[in-house]
Amino acid sequence: MSTTREEVQRLLQSQDYGERIRGLNQLRYLDTTVAYELLKPLVKDTNERVRYAAVSQLAMVGKANPTDCLELLREVLYHDPETDVRAAAADSLAGLGLKEAFSDLKQVYQQTQDWLLQFSIIAALGELGVAEGFELLIDALNSGNPLLQTTAISALGELGDKRAVPFLLPFVENSDWQIRYRLTQALGRLKGEAEGMEVRAALEKLAQDEVDIIATEAKNYL
Repeated sequence: MSTTREEVQRLLQSQDYGERIRGLNQLRYLDTTVAYELLKPLVKDTNERVRYAAVSQLAMVGKANPTDCLELLREVLYHDPETDVRAAAADSLAGLGLKEAFSDLKQVYQQTQDWLLQFSIIAALGELGVAEGFELLIDALNSGNPLLQTTAISALGELGDKRAVPFLLPFVENSDWQIRYRLTQALGRLKGEAEGMEVRAALEKLAQDEVDIIATEAKNYL
């Protein structure tokens, strides 16, 4: 497909928000540097769907100028009026590997009670692999929210910090099979970091789980 800068710019400047979203979708056909400059104004669009689409696409086109994009995403993370747009900012920060944003993600997580935003931040911490995120992940693990717990378990596995083991082991008996499945994967990843009878015993128990994919996954790590 042949798309020119002028064609995309015309769509992005349209009064019709549907056309602006069309323009955002066509940015992938342009040079990343050009796409980034065209996209930036849409991050502050009056329509929340356009802002969400623009912020989400920064995970790709933001590579053209990571330093500038970091400031742009920080502004959205703190100040956008819509929670899902702020959550998209956390996703894009992780997608770009901007570990410098850890303190911002931590501050926003501690200030909000919105589960969607907290979920995106916890998932971002797992993707970023920031060691300083350990305590925040443990906080999410103890939140009582199954979605946050599932995400925190996965993130702790990705982080690879053996200190997570005693916090994870109680979830072997959890009634939610999705939590047990993520736990199996996390313990499997941590097995090399924390060789010990407790981890192996937990995996052996999970290998007998009534849910087949959990049992199979656990056996793969034994």
